[in-house]
Amino acid sequence: MKNTRTLRLVLGDQLNPAHSWFKKRDDSVTFLLMEVKQETDYVLHHVQKICAFFLAMRQFASYLESRGHNVLYLRLDDKNNVQSIEGNVRKIIKAYEYDRFEFILPDEYRLDRQLKKLSQELSCESKASDSEHFLTARNEVNEFFKNRKEYRMEYFYRYMRKKLNILIEENKPVGGKWNFDVENRSRYSGQVPLPGMFNFNNDATDIVDLLKKYKIKTFGDIEPERFIWPVSRAQSLKLLNHFVEDQLANFGTYQDAMTTDNWLLFHSRLSFSLNTKMIHPAEVIERVIREWEKRPEEISIAQVEGFIRQILGWREYMRGLYWKMMPEFAKMNYFGHKRKLPDFYWSGKTGMNCMKQAIGQSLKYAYAHHIQRLMVIGNFALIAGIDPVQVDAWYLGVYIDAIEWVEMPNTRGMSQFADGGITASKPYVSTANYINSMSDYCKSCHYSFRKKYGDRSCPFNSLHWNFYHRHRNKLSGNPRLGFMYKNLDKMKKDERDRILKQAGLYLDNIEDL
Repeated sequence: MKNTRTLRLVLGDQLNPAHSWFKKRDDSVTFLLMEVKQETDYVLHHVQKICAFFLAMRQFASYLESRGHNVLYLRLDDKNNVQSIEGNVRKIIKAYEYDRFEFILPDEYRLDRQLKKLSQELSCESKASDSEHFLTARNEVNEFFKNRKEYRMEYFYRYMRKKLNILIEENKPVGGKWNFDVENRSRYSGQVPLPGMFNFNNDATDIVDLLKKYKIKTFGDIEPERFIWPVSRAQSLKLLNHFVEDQLANFGTYQDAMTTDNWLLFHSRLSFSLNTKMIHPAEVIERVIREWEKRPEEISIAQVEGFIRQILGWREYMRGLYWKMMPEFAKMNYFGHKRKLPDFYWSGKTGMNCMKQAIGQSLKYAYAHHIQRLMVIGNFALIAGIDPVQVDAWYLGVYIDAIEWVEMPNTRGMSQFADGGITASKPYVSTANYINSMSDYCKSCHYSFRKKYGDRSCPFNSLHWNFYHRHRNKLSGNPRLGFMYKNLDKMKKDERDRILKQAGLYLDNIEDL
């Protein structure tokens, strides 16, 4: 009797060594990983993002082989590589006469639909398995809010804390509050020493050369012989230990801060490791709590809760919203914004120092933290009326941790308010005052953060008020924005006209800002 031979597909964000697939060696099973143009080219990617995924995939393939598993790895330059997931799977099943095809459920809608369609069309048996990574089911957010009037992350976060018994004592939150966010909004002014940078020296030279050879279009900077991102589980765990031992004690306090002197501050840089599943969110949370319990006098509950909220609350919440709202999510444009993304998003060349710093950092490291992404880069895109489709594509391409399930809800939903208020209760826009309060960017800027109009007035100021003026019919009824419209209406007509005129001039000459 013929033994059933199975081909199992492992995608680039499914590098989870703890998955049940890999527990036992089975000679009848072959694991397939592939580098394909389908995935390098669906948006224009930062070169570091592609290198990180390819390096991590190669490391994972080597790990599986070291455990005795059968692995078929298609490099970008493999002569048998037809450069698409579907094409390669069809070709390999036919060539090697596999009886069964299995895949882990993808976390991106486009791949989920592609693989489900493929499995239905194949002549052999097929089966889909869970990723065994997230702390919630795909539809759990939707089920939780089914009988509620509005979606709010805070409600879901509290549910998750109780469900998993995290930072809970006698059914109450540790420290007496669910959320310590109000304590975690300090500007960094050098009073606390910064930890040393913990980088890896991975070699991406081969992949950079491969991308050039095959004319894969990329953008951004890279030092290929000193690639700093973790590309294996072992490296990810080292980075996690560095964070909890050297950064956690100050993470919450300065998580919203921005400075020209340091691109990372106290952020963990674990998002790529998490989103490729090299480490599990539960083990990250457990490690953070263990360190806090070991050093309670050095690490406050505010630091711990602030970090855990991002993983247990926000990360799971974003995924749930993504699966509830796709594919309609990708078409939402509540304000009807259509302006082209300015060229300085690709170059960082602008007189606005906050944008220069945040975009420049993104181009250099393929990374920016949440406030830089939301309250600088995203803030400008929203008040300038940039097409959310273009904003989405830029965010998805530039950040090393950007996979659509987490990028789209954060960008199109929270940052651009293109869903009309499902993800966020109000648009996240501000004048230069907020940026100045949380950073040192404004000190050395061509523009004056104090001026609303006139020569060298900060574009964020006039564009901010113009945004509210322009969308009064859609926003004035929002209870969280009543004070904004009161302030707008209190302005003298001459003052308001000058601000709006200034905004118009900046929008007409947006490429020159």
